[in-house]
Order: sequence, then structure tokens, then C-alpha cells
Amino acid sequence: MADWFTANDGVVRLQGTRCNDCGTPYFPRNALACRNPHCAGPKDGSELAEYLFSTRGRIWSYADARYKPPPPYVSPDPFEPYVVAAVELEVEQMVILGQVVRGLTVDDLAVGMPVELTLGTLYEDDEAEHTVWMWRPIDD
Repeated sequence: MADWFTANDGVVRLQGTRCNDCGTPYFPRNALACRNPHCAGPKDGSELAEYLFSTRGRIWSYADARYKPPPPYVSPDPFEPYVVAAVELEVEQMVILGQVVRGLTVDDLAVGMPVELTLGTLYEDDEAEHTVWMWRPIDD
């Protein structure tokens, strides 16, 4: 199962888990037990439930990806540079890394800039278009 999906209403959401005892969210999903040392839940394994993350946050950091990543990572051929952003989600107050939508450079971004989750094409091959979550700047 993918770590993200598009809901029936067309809204892209990241899918992870959250501890039922203390509310700690996990992305990617955690299937074992809560790792929060302050969790008051059972120490032999907490109940973790599916959790849909919020879709908006603010850029915490960003960088240019100017070099083709080594295997096992997949990128278009020929390689096209892209921007990655670490985004702090508003609701969960945790940072999630992802590519920024195509066409933007580091000169278009700023720490604190509001962004929202969207889908974009990671690469295409003869069999399919492979999509990934991306961050898109929005008005505040």
C-alpha cells in the first residue's frame, strides 16, 4: 500500500498512523508500537490507527537537487534538476520532506512560505506514469 493517496473528493492526503493513546503521528506509517517515550499507553505495544495528515504547512527548509540520485532512487532520463522542501505541517507540527512542483527554483521559495500538498509526476516509463506527493506554494 502506498504512503499517500487521493481521496474521493480529489484532495491529496498523506497517510500514516497515529497512536491511540498519546496521539503521536507517524509518517511513513508505523506498524509496531508507539515510539514516544512519554506515551502512557501499554509498553508492550500501543494501538496504532490509520491517520490522514493535514494538507498545509510552511517551508522549514529547502534545497536544490542538481544531481541525479543514485540507485535505488528513480528519476527521469535525462535527469532534470528539482527542488526539495522540508515542510512543517500546521496541525501535526512535524516536518515532512518532498519535492516542490516543477517549474520552481530555490529563488522562488522562502523559509516560512505557506504550501499545500499536491500530486506530481516523478517519472514516466513505457508502462506507467509514476506519481509522488509534492509541495505547491499558496497564498496565506
